[in-house]
Amino acid sequence: MGYNVLIMGASYGSLLGAKLLLAGHNVTLIGLPAEVELFNREGARVRVPVKGREGLVEIDSRTTPGKLLAAVPDATDPAAFDLVALAMQEPQYGSPGVRELLDRVARSRVPCMSIMNMPPLPYLARIPGVSADACRNCYTDPAVWDNFDPALLTLCSPDPQAFRPPDEKINVLQVRLPTNFKAARFPSDAHTAILRKLEADIDAVRFDAGAGAIELPVKLKVHNSVFVPLAKWSMLMCGNYRCIQKDAMRPIKGAVHGNIEESHAVYQWVAELCISLGAATSDLVPFEKYANAATGLANPSSAARALFSGARNIERVDRLVQAIAAQKGMRNAVIDEIVALVDARLEVNRRKT
Repeated sequence: MGYNVLIMGASYGSLLGAKLLLAGHNVTLIGLPAEVELFNREGARVRVPVKGREGLVEIDSRTTPGKLLAAVPDATDPAAFDLVALAMQEPQYGSPGVRELLDRVARSRVPCMSIMNMPPLPYLARIPGVSADACRNCYTDPAVWDNFDPALLTLCSPDPQAFRPPDEKINVLQVRLPTNFKAARFPSDAHTAILRKLEADIDAVRFDAGAGAIELPVKLKVHNSVFVPLAKWSMLMCGNYRCIQKDAMRPIKGAVHGNIEESHAVYQWVAELCISLGAATSDLVPFEKYANAATGLANPSSAARALFSGARNIERVDRLVQAIAAQKGMRNAVIDEIVALVDARLEVNRRKT
């Protein structure tokens, strides 16, 4: 029997959703009214590159074994689901309707897996030696997380890169970098068993792309270490946030390869921070592997695009890394510069609005 999974976030969430639908699980996507209407009428379309094949393979939710439903926040009862996935960017959880649904998720005590870049505040309580309370000012509205039990919340590193093609409808998502989702287990064996089943079911899928059944990339990998999802921090600080410059933005590729020595130093410093918290080297991703992947990332990061489009709030992984490092007596000049640049740009955007 398949699980019923609630995914808060119809854009990036449709990637995880498509993989679950192919594996025979049912998915409800939370989105804006226009998204909900289109997803329910025309389904979700997720396009994935497959090694050794030309072009993209399209997953159409209308033909998958699992069933897709899209819904607005007010119409959703999280207690009806086996698992909730958080796929919005952190500032969105304070939005009207979303805020109330998130609180219902917390009170429902349904296990919850985040695929945000920014770890939900309660997840920090699962990391030994980190004071979650000392990190509250890194969050747009920390109070939205107050009713969560950390034992019911886990983190999944959103390593796959995807975007909505500008010339397509909003129900289309295209994968640029088809890597895996890497989730930390729950403290509970029963809740972790849900993740393990999803992992196995996704891995078993073979997709008929017109010339026989093939294996699709982007899997779910479940790990025992709470530190595995934090491997994304080095990538974000080396690439995504270094796209942000004083008066302009640059592609991730340029941020990483424009000054490879500095990139390597920043990447390793963040990795050392994770190790100081208790991570093993095997929990993390080698710089060389990330640098190689970055050669194909020819656009600025979503954080940089949001900042230079006038966003008043973005995910502040930069500030979070700085704050946790301070708890360990660590400091890095490049990280400090990134935080100052983001602070300044947000101040400009807020004055304009």
